[in-house]
Amino acid sequence: MKIENYYQNKSILITGAASGIGKRFAEKISEQAETTLILWDRNPGDLKKIKSNLLNRAEVHISGVDISDSSHIQLEAERLIKQNLLPDIIINCAGIVVGKMFHEHAFSDIENTIVINSIGSMWVTNAFLDRMIGRGSGHIVNMASASGYIGNPRMSVYAASKWAVLGWTESLQIEMKKLNTGIRITAVIPSYINTGMFDGVRAPSLTPILETDEIVDRMIRGIAQGKRTIKAPFIVRFVPFLKSILPAFVFDWLAGNLLGVYRSMDTFKGRIPKSEGDDSS
Repeated sequence: MKIENYYQNKSILITGAASGIGKRFAEKISEQAETTLILWDRNPGDLKKIKSNLLNRAEVHISGVDISDSSHIQLEAERLIKQNLLPDIIINCAGIVVGKMFHEHAFSDIENTIVINSIGSMWVTNAFLDRMIGRGSGHIVNMASASGYIGNPRMSVYAASKWAVLGWTESLQIEMKKLNTGIRITAVIPSYINTGMFDGVRAPSLTPILETDEIVDRMIRGIAQGKRTIKAPFIVRFVPFLKSILPAFVFDWLAGNLLGVYRSMDTFKGRIPKSEGDDSS
């Protein structure tokens, strides 16, 4: 089956769609197949611009949804279902990073990171999953991170949120298979991506900063192929194996001293959000 055939005539809900991976996924998939795009983000003004650029290529529905607000998610989900717009594919892209040492986090930093990066994706998925199971088809794609495999200074809360995404995704994969639901589940596990969210980071050795188009192209292919995980760059595949066979002090020396992973966030600046607390991976 051609990759574009998998997406043909499907409705795709993308969170964090106003920038970064979510925005680029919407743009690229609309070039390859006839789709209905449902774009959610906390920046509705940017969504309007994206919609105007995509209208000649796709049917586009936008909404200024804050995925840290469960009641808002429920209202928007009910509205879509009433319009017969139950998503075929959900791409959970919304995310933020603070980039501070843990003791420098305000309580609100911790709460926002965990809610937006992990709990929000769970709420979005939960709002539609029963009906997707009833239909017997669907695909959930969760944006995890290589930081879900390895701790890193200035990323403690971000890493915790992505560890949560990985654990939830793996459990959800097993549940959907056990219940024979027909629902596919995919985790995307990249290292740093050049979306603006991680501006200023220093790429570790053997771990180049990924371009947005590169990871989006991998996602488009991997989702269509039904992959359980999409990992990039190549070295990300080896991190869990190395952690399992090496003593902790040896792994820390390898990651920290040789590869420079533990120094990668020392020069972090990040994207300046257009509205308070907002960003998208």
